[in-house]
Amino acid sequence: MDTNNKFLALIGTELPLVQAPMAGANGSELAIAVCEAGGLGSLPCAMLSPQRITEEIEAIRGSTSRPFNLNFFCHDEPEIRDSDIRAWRQTLSPYYRELGLPEPEGSMVSGRQPFSEEMCEVVETIKPPVVSFHFGLPAQSLLDRIKSTGCVVMCSATTVEEAVWLDKRGVDVIIAQGAEAGGHRGIFLPGEVYSQPGTMALVPQVVDNVSVPVIAAGGIGDSRGIAAAFALGASAVQMGTAFLFCREASPAPMHLDALASATDSNTALTNLFTGRPARGVINRIMEEIGPINESAPPFPLAGNDLAGLKGESEKRNRADF
Repeated sequence: MDTNNKFLALIGTELPLVQAPMAGANGSELAIAVCEAGGLGSLPCAMLSPQRITEEIEAIRGSTSRPFNLNFFCHDEPEIRDSDIRAWRQTLSPYYRELGLPEPEGSMVSGRQPFSEEMCEVVETIKPPVVSFHFGLPAQSLLDRIKSTGCVVMCSATTVEEAVWLDKRGVDVIIAQGAEAGGHRGIFLPGEVYSQPGTMALVPQVVDNVSVPVIAAGGIGDSRGIAAAFALGASAVQMGTAFLFCREASPAPMHLDALASATDSNTALTNLFTGRPARGVINRIMEEIGPINESAPPFPLAGNDLAGLKGESEKRNRADF
């Protein structure tokens, strides 16, 4: 069985294992540890300024000479009407009153930035070994500039159609993201989240329809999942949640408690926390207003007004929000 030669030959890691970039839960420390252990460590950049990215890269290159990955989002900047903001705030208003908090006012500000000209200049300066994208690819002109630096380019696909689209545009490695994945759905072509296949159904179909190495992602937590992915033709696996338990990761303690007690039936896809479907452990607000709520603003704005509830709830040692 040809398990991973394509990926290893292209990337230059010892192991066919990618640490999923997890914005807000991992920085350079976890990426360094994974690189030093033989995998491909990743730095999530969507919530970082160019200056902060540069500082994190200095830390990575000061601690390891092994390949690493910079990850960026390629979502569209959201447009939102005042009426939509009012509808979401009306949905959340009872919770603000319950916690004795002032209700949010004013506009919503995006905390996650799509890949831009400015970020492209950062990549051209840094010249990382690997650059990965989520939610599709940047403009062709920016992609061409990235590839001209010699970076290996990876991107997520949630369907065979998306994988073929990426293959035709010169992506070097495709990450087949199944429905079990904990991260945001990487959807970028028209399609509904409820129609996306699971990892073990998606991987062999993608492998059969593209010409580049395929990484399996979603619901893989141990050696059994890794072996299954390789048997289906994957050249590597990407794991995120499993790495949250490493001392180099930075999730809140109550998040780890929730993960440690999670079962097969208490997670769900939800758009409440950012506006885009991602898998979460079911909590109070998901139960009370539904995990998918039409009043949630578009990605990534929904999280703005939840932040106050989340912060106050955590102060009280509750994971309600």
